[in-house]
Amino acid sequence: MLRSLVIAVVLVVCGPAAAQTQSSGNLAGVNGMQMYYEVSGEGDPLIVLHGAYMNIPSMGEIIPALAETHRVYALELQGHGRTTDIDRPITYQNLADDVAAFMNVIGLEKADVFGYSMGANTGLQLAIRHPEKVDQLIAASVSYDVEGWQPAFREFLPQLTVEMMTSMPFAEDYKKLAADPEGFPALVEKLIALEHEPMAWEKEVRELKAPVLIITGDADMVTLEHSVAMFRLLGGGGMGDMGKPLPASRLAVLPATSHTAVIGQADLLQNIIEPFLMGQTPRGMFE
Repeated sequence: MLRSLVIAVVLVVCGPAAAQTQSSGNLAGVNGMQMYYEVSGEGDPLIVLHGAYMNIPSMGEIIPALAETHRVYALELQGHGRTTDIDRPITYQNLADDVAAFMNVIGLEKADVFGYSMGANTGLQLAIRHPEKVDQLIAASVSYDVEGWQPAFREFLPQLTVEMMTSMPFAEDYKKLAADPEGFPALVEKLIALEHEPMAWEKEVRELKAPVLIITGDADMVTLEHSVAMFRLLGGGGMGDMGKPLPASRLAVLPATSHTAVIGQADLLQNIIEPFLMGQTPRGMFE
């Protein structure tokens, strides 16, 4: 039973297996690390941030889908994929500062941001800490408070150990891309610590200026109530058709979708993301 729970947690943080062909990329010196990134497509700039234990390939088909209409900058965060680790905790604030520093290094003043899971929380902190750098934020499987996590996930977290994670088959996959093939235990230790970091950002979310598209599965790691609460903090949840414009932020709930199934639905995600980035809304009867 315990092994099954470990596998479930691994799937929660890792997402789907790689679905896209590896392409050549670049390295940028960012806050003492060498950050790996790939650029594809043409159009308005869009930064893509992966989930915990993931990398660019494991984000699947959503990156090439978004690159059809955007200049996509896909990043690998501290200790993940081909990006080096440094002697520093992994926190959402640190990761957000890394993204801001990356933008400075490559001369990107402002961009839309799409993040999934850990990447979504990183994108949220980027919008909080560096609002001048975020045009619009797409946050898939995002949370702003630990109270928003599903009870089953919160109950299991204290049982999660480095030894459990390093014994999993995907620990060997880490070595195929890692800058330090032996660095996985240190990464796991930092990511477990990340799950125990305090997180209560309601005030900061309420004060956000950038429009946010919240995407969640109806069986996600985050409760539906939490996603709705976040949408209301951003000015959403009221009735349309009353003569007032809809709020800039939006909420999308994917049906029959667990946490790991969110990122694998590239076509559905693209059909939700593109209208948001273009500012398009369905026309009502009174328009």
